[in-house]
Amino acid sequence: MSGAEAGEFDAAGEFYAAGAVKRLLREARTGALATLEADGHPYASLVQVATLPDGSPVLLLSGLARHTRNLKGDPRVSLMLDERRLGDELQGSRVSLKGRIAAAPDQELARRRFLARHPDATGFAGFRDFAFYAITLESAHLVAGFGRILDLDAGAFLTPLDGADELVGAEESAIAHMNADHADAVALYATALLGAPAGGWRLTGLDPEGCDLMSGELARRIDFGRRIESSGELRAVLVELAAKARHKAA
Repeated sequence: MSGAEAGEFDAAGEFYAAGAVKRLLREARTGALATLEADGHPYASLVQVATLPDGSPVLLLSGLARHTRNLKGDPRVSLMLDERRLGDELQGSRVSLKGRIAAAPDQELARRRFLARHPDATGFAGFRDFAFYAITLESAHLVAGFGRILDLDAGAFLTPLDGADELVGAEESAIAHMNADHADAVALYATALLGAPAGGWRLTGLDPEGCDLMSGELARRIDFGRRIESSGELRAVLVELAAKARHKAA
């Protein structure tokens, strides 16, 4: 079992559907967004995707785009994500998420997390007709292989933020510190713990359940294995991960 798959199985080795959805949400960089046109027909478009700390998808959309005009008339949307497996694409996991979309209430938080995942969108983010939108998820339909087709309510796979205000507030500085002063540890998280190829790995997100990593266009997710809510707990778990990674790499 690879590090990326570890969050999809429980301690007894049983498939954990919520973990599979969490990984797809945190690792996806693009998805198919379906909105409803005025005549009731669905309209699908390719969009870049990132997440807020709780796992809710966040998108950067132009007010001139057809999907944005659609959602202003009807906020109901579906977003499909997949793991982009090479070869037989239908063997990979995918999830169809259902919810309602609106302008992200905290545009600065949405901007920071989205641009960490998509630095190429920095120029567009400054245009007046662009804004960040968040999807309030209601449910998910997961297809993760034979016998692994399930429906889940959003509460099963989103990350509760209650009690984690300190951690969320420290995210930006903690990421900057790790990327500037502990780049070697970040690289080992990816290569030793996740089996990812060597590259310019950096942290892009932290939340109570794990952290997000990127190298080029490759995004990966590490689960902490326990919930954390404070800066002190974050330091402890990152040190533990670094020690585990160095041991595996030795």
